Amino acid sequence: MNNNIKNLVIVGGGTAGWMTAAKLAHHFAGTELSITLVESSSVGTVGVGEATIPSIREFYLSLGIKNVDIMRATNATCKLGIKFQDWHSVGESFFHPFGLHGQAAKGVAFHHYWRKLHNFGEVPDIESYSLPIAMAKTGRFALPPQKPSSQLSVYDWALHFDANLFAKFLRQFSEEKGVSRLDRNISQVKVREQDGFIDHLVFDNGEKLAGDFFIDCSGFKGLLIEDALKTGFIDWSDYLPMDSAIVSASEALETPPPYTKATALKAGWQWQIPLQNRTGNGFVYCSDFISDDDASKTLLENIQGKVFGSAQKLNFTTGRRKKSWHKNCVAIGLSAGFIEPLESTSIAVIVTALDNLTKLFPTKSFDQACIDHYNQRAITEFELIRDFIILHYKATARTDSPLWNYCKNMEIPDTLAERLELFRSRGVVLNQHWQTFHEPSWIAILNGYKIYADNYDPVVDSIDINVLRQSFKNMQQDIQDLSSSTISHQAFIERYCGVK
Repeated sequence: MNNNIKNLVIVGGGTAGWMTAAKLAHHFAGTELSITLVESSSVGTVGVGEATIPSIREFYLSLGIKNVDIMRATNATCKLGIKFQDWHSVGESFFHPFGLHGQAAKGVAFHHYWRKLHNFGEVPDIESYSLPIAMAKTGRFALPPQKPSSQLSVYDWALHFDANLFAKFLRQFSEEKGVSRLDRNISQVKVREQDGFIDHLVFDNGEKLAGDFFIDCSGFKGLLIEDALKTGFIDWSDYLPMDSAIVSASEALETPPPYTKATALKAGWQWQIPLQNRTGNGFVYCSDFISDDDASKTLLENIQGKVFGSAQKLNFTTGRRKKSWHKNCVAIGLSAGFIEPLESTSIAVIVTALDNLTKLFPTKSFDQACIDHYNQRAITEFELIRDFIILHYKATARTDSPLWNYCKNMEIPDTLAERLELFRSRGVVLNQHWQTFHEPSWIAILNGYKIYADNYDPVVDSIDINVLRQSFKNMQQDIQDLSSSTISHQAFIERYCGVK
């Protein structure tokens, strides 16, 4: 007996909905799976996720879509990382690059060797040994080499893009692969009495749509996973108190930098995301420390260039559903959880969820082992990202406002405390499965906040100190030479995308 899922219903469009439709339509091409996406043209989408991390490229490349096609379709620019301004102290900045720092040796990470010479005051900041940082600081860009000559030239990149245009592109891709779209308003979600599974949707015109399996991409509301199935939500506001954002667009920067800029302000932080045709701006804040009116003024005062249209207000609660998959429903995107936009993780979480779902896609039996495994992976990913973001707030040295005083003194999860203790005592960066941010990312943030290891790996002492000194000089020179050999970010966009 064929027990395969035949009718899949996706509720919600936007980035999450159309990424889900595109991935599953591509993956299950040639099978009997029928996919219907329901969205309402009268309901707006949340468009704060215009900055991404490299996993977005893995996503669309896996669908056979080229970088240049996405860049042209979405007015995209390139992203080598994030510049954090005024987070540790006012007047200071640091970078989180999508790449390595320096060259490892004898199985020991570069930061251990750097720590030894840094103790002697003999070397500059570890950022001086990062190629993507060198390019970012000088406004340059180049595609990473397919066959790097050394670890110094190993890096990755992501995009800044118009999320609405990205969803539009994926809608066309999905519909060409057979996905059906219904423009409807959902009035009811009917649940079966015998097992609590979702049976069908009822639209406001009286039509019904049944399905075997439902995917909730309805955003913060969680129309299926929460309103219908009462799955429950875990609130992380005590750790991550930001609960609001004001967003606005402005004219394009004359020379768009190849990085996202995040500037810490007294009651929150502001992003600047350069696109080819405009600049995305947003002020993320905690409403306990600033009014909405003052937040709006703060945003506008810190925008470069002419502002387009009116600002949009967003409210959110940081946290996750207790279960991303419950009964015959999986929540993907904001309906599954939200960890503020600081490190551009919202779209990355969608990518991971879809990778996991394709591997664990159910039959009509809905095997509990698959559901439990999916949920555990989702929980692990959310908590690891949560801890990484908390570090950005907890480690501040700022004392100039109530918000930063709160962050300095707040409790942190035991998992983050363990990570920090291991690093401080031995320079070890704890690595776990399904970790979105790996050792180089943690090193970048820890270094930016001047959190250094008390000890380095003893293998470091097996290399003669003079040899080590010369190696560091050579690496720094190589980084400068590699960066200087690249072209400007603007020139790259014009050549690569055919922009005139």
